Amino acid sequence: MATNYSKIIKDGIWDNNAALVALLGLCPLLAVTNTAINGLGLGLATLAVLIGSNITISLIRNIVRQEVRLPIFVLVIASFVTAVELTMNAYFYDLYKILGIFIPLIVTNCAIIGRAEAFASKNNPFDSLVDALAMGIGFALVLVVLGGARELIGSGTLFSQAHLMFGEGARGLTMSFGPDFKGVLLAILPPGAFIGLGIMLAVKNWVDQRSKNQKIQAATRKFAESSS
Repeated sequence: MATNYSKIIKDGIWDNNAALVALLGLCPLLAVTNTAINGLGLGLATLAVLIGSNITISLIRNIVRQEVRLPIFVLVIASFVTAVELTMNAYFYDLYKILGIFIPLIVTNCAIIGRAEAFASKNNPFDSLVDALAMGIGFALVLVVLGGARELIGSGTLFSQAHLMFGEGARGLTMSFGPDFKGVLLAILPPGAFIGLGIMLAVKNWVDQRSKNQKIQAATRKFAESSS
């Protein structure tokens, strides 16, 4: 049976988004998303761990006994988190200091162990790679959008400190409303993260419900036309 890659991608990015549907990984999501760059940094780190762990677990799925599969999965994920943490420490030290404890805490992100158990342990490496990319990109998008919105409303800037990830040449990427802009402090405080995520959830639910209603109306019209 052919794999439906479009469904895997749509599930990861929208229909079964780890943050907006499954509500997994909320601790780092809410804690670090006070800027778009912080969200992007953590999102890319999570994506790298997802890709590495999904592929590895898929490769060893037939030689790991069921009784010990979860401890093995956690060890695999922890190994990739350590590799990502050391890489960020070496090449993105300033960003690594900002993200702090939330890099090693990727190990406890239920979205990653969930994909290992629900998908990678049951599918081939290529399918697991596609799933990891979709889930990781979906999670990263939520981090960046939430971080960018909070930064824009709270500080009047967007992509500030981009040089921490892209080098000194990226300082020009920062957009600003100007020095006279008085931001909404609530947006960059912890309550702002909860409010922002709540708004994103409401928008997603509204879009899904609107799409569902349109499909029902289209099916009703088609039925009425065929009956007449």
